[in-house]
Amino acid sequence: MHTVGLLVYANFQAMGLAVASVFEYTNRFRGEQAYVFRLVSEEGGPVMTSQHFSVNTERLREYAYDTLIVAGDNDCQLPPDSLLDYLRQAPGQSRRVAAICTGAVVLAAAGLLEGKHATTHWFHAQEFRQQYPGVLLDEDRIFVVDGQIWTSAGMTAGVDLALAIVEKDFGLETARMVARKLVMHQRRGGGQSQFSALLELDAKSDRVQMALTHAREHLASDLSVEVLAQAARLSPRQFSRVFREETGLSPAKAVERLRVEAARLMMETTRHPIEVIARETGFGDRERMRQAFLRAFGQPPQAIQRTSAGAVLAL
Repeated sequence: MHTVGLLVYANFQAMGLAVASVFEYTNRFRGEQAYVFRLVSEEGGPVMTSQHFSVNTERLREYAYDTLIVAGDNDCQLPPDSLLDYLRQAPGQSRRVAAICTGAVVLAAAGLLEGKHATTHWFHAQEFRQQYPGVLLDEDRIFVVDGQIWTSAGMTAGVDLALAIVEKDFGLETARMVARKLVMHQRRGGGQSQFSALLELDAKSDRVQMALTHAREHLASDLSVEVLAQAARLSPRQFSRVFREETGLSPAKAVERLRVEAARLMMETTRHPIEVIARETGFGDRERMRQAFLRAFGQPPQAIQRTSAGAVLAL
């Protein structure tokens, strides 16, 4: 049985509470008390969220934690020095110490990230680097594991981190079952980028959205303008015009970005050779994929693959 403590403090972001569901459903699927989840704060009692409702917590020092997770907030405000003092001792008391989103700032302030690989929300990355230059920050990662220290990107990435904890403790299949129960489209690996091509394209009309969805679901197939226009129920000429107006890209360039994102994800989550990844994501051959990666990242696929493998150091 593993005890997980989610440590919160005044004005924390309530979305961090979502990690509790990961451990709850792990218990349900395993039919046992695999995890005891405790919501804790320094003094216990009600703690106010950033949305101005409070949650009831237990006092931090009343329990020993196998895994202690520090919640984040919206503004990178540090908790009291007494709580930072407690966290400095946490690695000697817990098997894992983790942070969700800007909770990484709290760990850094406590000195737990010095010389370690970590991540946090991309929006705060520049300020984080300036304030904590001794941290090896990689803001383009969903989560990062360096020894017993785990950090995640934005709030939703905390769920990915929690699923990775479950996988570490109870295996891949249990983590997959929990992800399905939570209706997660995919269980993201730690090396995956924080950025999504579909979000960045930001199509406004249903017709262009239909074309993009068709492209994402059929990356290995022919995705010519004619095919995408048919999916959008527009003429090729009208589709090309509307698509560029809404996304700022040509259909061909948008498809390349979707394929690059899918290829990068495959490199992060599988051991398939480059040739197989190129074929499965519609590039056809490794040279076409290499050129697309150079345009997107300034690096060939092999370099991205090595970086992704090193991002999750101890998982």
